[in-house]
Amino acid sequence: MNSLKQRRTIRKYQQKDIPAELLNDLLKDAFRASTVGNMQVYSVIVTRDADRKARLAPAHFHQPMVTEAPVVLTFCIDLRRFSQWCEQRKAEPGYNNFEWFVNGAIDALLAAQTFCVAAEEKGLGICYLGTTTYNPQQIIDTLQLPQLVFPIATITVGWPEEMPPQVDRLPVEAIIHDEYYHDYTPADIDRLYAYKESLPENKQFIAENHKETLAQVFTDVRYTKKDSEAMSEALWKAMKGQGF
Repeated sequence: MNSLKQRRTIRKYQQKDIPAELLNDLLKDAFRASTVGNMQVYSVIVTRDADRKARLAPAHFHQPMVTEAPVVLTFCIDLRRFSQWCEQRKAEPGYNNFEWFVNGAIDALLAAQTFCVAAEEKGLGICYLGTTTYNPQQIIDTLQLPQLVFPIATITVGWPEEMPPQVDRLPVEAIIHDEYYHDYTPADIDRLYAYKESLPENKQFIAENHKETLAQVFTDVRYTKKDSEAMSEALWKAMKGQGF
């Protein structure tokens, strides 16, 4: 069994398929995850077809693992199925709102993370694509998602072709707050981010981007305010288009 402390993201995969039986067993494990109200308001789109993966790739900025992984899983908020059940049982659903969008996101992400843990225990490698909410409309169109269904997370899955080094994480004391939230002093911030800022690869990022600090690489290059606001607007528009 792989230790969670040793886990790493895998972006390169062997050209070896994942048996349907294994994948379905892992998804069944994932569906035992906690769920809001025992309603399971999520669905998973399993993409194996090369042409369909190629059509998904632009939404994920053509990251190579989208087309190279044997399987791409798109975890979706799904209030459609439960609402249809209600309507067919003489009940009036009221789940086309932001509250239930959030509940669906919680459900889908709990299932997605449970799948990742189960898959890694079997020796598979996974990569979580943070691009899913950047271009949701492209994914909606490609996967033909109907009203009240919305993509929230994408996972590429395959047998690892690499064993990359682990990336850094903040120390646990940066994240754990005993009893109540303890706000950070400037000295705390300096201490908690010191290791990240000291890494040679992060110093290289600063130099390559002609910045003074690592934080500026994030705010001025990787995740700018302008881009974030534009993607927020597109996300909201897509949510409304899907009936939320």
